[in-house]
Amino acid sequence: MTDNWRINFDFRYDTPILGMRIQRKTRIQIELTLKLKLMVSVKNLLEGKRMNRMCSLTPDKMVIDALELMTRENIGAVMIMESDRLVGIFSERDYARKGIIQGRKAKTTPVTEVMTSNVFTVTPEMSLEDCMQLFSDKRIRHLPVVEEDKVIGMLSIGDIVSAIITEQKDHIQFLEKYISS
Repeated sequence: MTDNWRINFDFRYDTPILGMRIQRKTRIQIELTLKLKLMVSVKNLLEGKRMNRMCSLTPDKMVIDALELMTRENIGAVMIMESDRLVGIFSERDYARKGIIQGRKAKTTPVTEVMTSNVFTVTPEMSLEDCMQLFSDKRIRHLPVVEEDKVIGMLSIGDIVSAIITEQKDHIQFLEKYISS
């Protein structure tokens, strides 16, 4: 990610000319182009996440069970787990596109019929930039985090956006302090 910064310094000073004092103003403009690398890793983000609880259901549950869990926990997706193995993810989008629109009933439809089976995942070592790329390329909103074949958490696009905003605020504060010192 490249950011351009334009910093203006205004200097006012008096110049004596023929016994008169003339006030002059000089503006020095500095343009900085910085390559800001999102240094936060998935691991760091998970550790700093306020609530890193994993919500999951087993494949034998009905869509209504998933919807109730998502409502209760105020989340947009739930992982479908068979023991410790991730077998799918069920999201609001899945329900809208594969459930309601096709006339399926939440109380009688198994979650496996409408879940996404081909789940994209990330590892703790990956960067936020990697996550953003996956969200954009695959048009998804949730990424389970897997370490050594075990799910250790899940990140949403909202988690990533919040982390990026925080990191950019930190960069701006650093530059402001640098300029004023």
